[in-house]
Amino acid sequence: MFNRPIYLNQLINFKDKEQIKIITGIRRCGKSSLLELFAEYLKKQGVSEDNILQINFEDLKYANMTYLELNEMIENKAKTIKGNLYLFLDEVQKIDKWELTVNSLRLKKNIDIYITGSNAYLLSSQLSTYLSGRYVEIKMQPLTFKEFLTFYDLENMTKDEKFNLYLKFGGMPGLKDFNFDENMIRQTLDGIFSTVLVKDIVSQSDIKDVSLLNKITCFLADNIGNPTSLSKIKNTLVSEQLIKKGVHLSAIDNYIDLLENAFVFYGIKRYDIKGKDYLKTQGKYYMVDTGLRNFFLGCKDTDRGHILENIVFLELKSRGYKVSIGKIDDKEVDFIATTFNEKIYIQVCETLLSEETKTRELKPLQKIKDNYEKIILTRDNVFVNTDDNGIKILNIVDWLLKNGQVMV
Repeated sequence: MFNRPIYLNQLINFKDKEQIKIITGIRRCGKSSLLELFAEYLKKQGVSEDNILQINFEDLKYANMTYLELNEMIENKAKTIKGNLYLFLDEVQKIDKWELTVNSLRLKKNIDIYITGSNAYLLSSQLSTYLSGRYVEIKMQPLTFKEFLTFYDLENMTKDEKFNLYLKFGGMPGLKDFNFDENMIRQTLDGIFSTVLVKDIVSQSDIKDVSLLNKITCFLADNIGNPTSLSKIKNTLVSEQLIKKGVHLSAIDNYIDLLENAFVFYGIKRYDIKGKDYLKTQGKYYMVDTGLRNFFLGCKDTDRGHILENIVFLELKSRGYKVSIGKIDDKEVDFIATTFNEKIYIQVCETLLSEETKTRELKPLQKIKDNYEKIILTRDNVFVNTDDNGIKILNIVDWLLKNGQVMV
């Protein structure tokens, strides 16, 4: 198993705290492996194996278990040990009324609870009402580029060759077993999405038209980084004769919600920098993994700018930023990334070698009059670490590895 300190350190920091630790993310992004890593950490800290109870509800032996039986089993286990019981519940949403069990176990002083789930409904259930702030969500994603380099042996490749592999195959951890074999990876990504479709979307809803869901998925995948709306999605699919005019916007909206809840896509809003308010129209969507996107659409050179945007968006999320699109007058800033005490404005552009392109990318940032950091990320090397009147121009690969220990 490969370490994923971005997430493991969060579990360590919340160890033995009152909060229930809930790990969410798309299937196969490494949630179960993270619990294994944490179990190994606990053992190295002197915790006995008897004090670690791991239950994966994908295992058929739990198929008919009730929430009351689950509660009794765990309570009985807790009575047989000295010290804390570290309880790992993997894909717990398979147990009906599981939140009642978790809420009851939370009251026990010696049970430290860790939960994984592949659907955001996990937190939209009654659990959030019962816990009322007594949980912390750890939002897990596929590998960042920095993590990608620790998973694979790419010692003899150039920086650009390594990054091109990441752009093409993405960061699903399980792909490492296939040594970049395209056919095997394609079959694996097909299997991942089919599982997401069946277990995390169809089974969680009363979905009636899987074909429409697939068409919406393809549209959003093909339009990452493009401003969009429900009307635009419908009109495009109708004009391409993929759906009928009678499809309601509410149906499209519902299917997009299902895709977001399964962590396939992330929708982000536009923020009026001058008006200091979020706008209701023309948001954007980004996909959870570029490899999954390429599986749907094939690798298209014309999309490289938006793929770079997608990667920057995912990187910002992994670093803990809240991300929105910026609007200032008639110009757009690709990303506004904020934390409690930090704000960064970011433009993403494959190349600035054209003076016209450079001027276009600089202009929105130049219109912003505050003193927060402003950055343009590009694949160019000629502009590395330059500064244009307070606006930094950085190589995107160097930025992705910023503050990291991985050397390219």
